[in-house]
Amino acid sequence: MILVPRRAAAGAALDRFPAVLITVEGLDGAGKTTLVGGLAAARPVIVLREPGGVEVSERIRALVKEPGLAIDGRAEALLYAAARAQLVAERLRPLLEAGETVLLDRFVDSSLAYQGAGRGLGVDAVRALNEFATGGLRPDRTLLLRLDPSVALARLTGARDRLEREDLGFFAAVAAAYDALAAAEPERFVVLDAARAPDAVVADALAALDQPA
Repeated sequence: MILVPRRAAAGAALDRFPAVLITVEGLDGAGKTTLVGGLAAARPVIVLREPGGVEVSERIRALVKEPGLAIDGRAEALLYAAARAQLVAERLRPLLEAGETVLLDRFVDSSLAYQGAGRGLGVDAVRALNEFATGGLRPDRTLLLRLDPSVALARLTGARDRLEREDLGFFAAVAAAYDALAAAEPERFVVLDAARAPDAVVADALAALDQPA
């Protein structure tokens, strides 16, 4: 489905995405970084990540990923929301209002899955928190990399951050929440088989984003 741009650009090239917010979601180890890189190489987009993208949010990123810190689930959700609020205010809204296309590695759906389901805080409670944090900003399309949690964990190499150290049960709950979110909004979500070769996943994503109505 072709996305309706927020602001049509005169003479825009046919190989460009419309001016929209495209988010990439999935478990740690599912291949989000690889997919984002492949899409950015194929189309002119501005790439941002969460938590991060601006100085305040990058500082929060270092905090929430610190392996040695014990952070309460509610505090964790609030920290992610704070980082997101700063990114939206400082970068996301200005870019989108200027007609840019933004490719964002994680957004609100990550908190719904990880804190809402994984931490057991409740998807509705975390959704309400993030509505406030983002001012209601929503992605136009979301690319969800679906992968068996045990396979995703096996892909993680090297030192793991605080969230990556969670057990299989945690990631199974996160994966189930992602599936539920995708089922509830099929017009927004594109579900990709992350078990396929990276080049094939990128091709699948491009085909889905470029598919005519």
